[in-house]
Amino acid sequence: MKEQAIGIFDSGLGGLTVWKELKLLLPHESFIYFADRARCPYGPKRKNTIQRFSDEITNFLLQQNCKLIVVACNTATSAAIKFLRAKYDVPFIGIEPAIKPAAIRSETGKIGILATRGTINGELFKTTSKKFADHLEVIVQYGDGLVTLVEANAMQEQKTEDLLRRYINPMLEKGVDHIVLGCTHYPFLTPIIESIVQGKATIINPAPAVARQTKKVLKQKKLLRSKNPAPYNHFYSSNELPHLASMLQALAMDLPEATTQYFEHYQLTKLPK
Repeated sequence: MKEQAIGIFDSGLGGLTVWKELKLLLPHESFIYFADRARCPYGPKRKNTIQRFSDEITNFLLQQNCKLIVVACNTATSAAIKFLRAKYDVPFIGIEPAIKPAAIRSETGKIGILATRGTINGELFKTTSKKFADHLEVIVQYGDGLVTLVEANAMQEQKTEDLLRRYINPMLEKGVDHIVLGCTHYPFLTPIIESIVQGKATIINPAPAVARQTKKVLKQKKLLRSKNPAPYNHFYSSNELPHLASMLQALAMDLPEATTQYFEHYQLTKLPK
């Protein structure tokens, strides 16, 4: 069982930012990634719909004999991870906005959260905010449109920068000293966000913490993979993947070796009407 792959899924390509951190920390592990691009974005969708999508993808990943599944989507984590853990006898690692480190480190007592509507309106976000940031001023901003822009590989276009400025500048004007990226798509936008912030606030990407938690659970379950045989990385989608190769190439520049041996495409049979 140790040699089996780790499954990862997201509404689209955003979870690749989590895959990168996992690969950096766990270079000997194999990964099977599923992007539900046919039904992306998840943010505006209802909870029971997201649960159904997550259930379908989990079934597929388990058919590929995954030993652990990372829900690399904030919205899916909020809507479905309790449901998935109750239904399946396999470890699940979720992702949520990194409110705790932002709250601990804040000196102004003001932190910003940039996330999807599904994440911000979810119970997990509300619980975490109350637990760790109840004493702070939390400025919340819906990141409407950002996921679609990342999926279209439009990170360098002016309309993307204009939208980010509209979202981030009000946070800075209110004195936030930390901005939490509450969607796995948003780290692709970090260079633009940094140019807007200009050092006035620390940008927090929760993906490294997800990788650390995954390693911790693998060790606890005695599921860490040995060095041999060579690891593999499979990438699937419920729709076409026109930008996957270029995004992986950009992410792989930070990896110690070539890790994207080949890609595969898989079409989900149950798609929304």
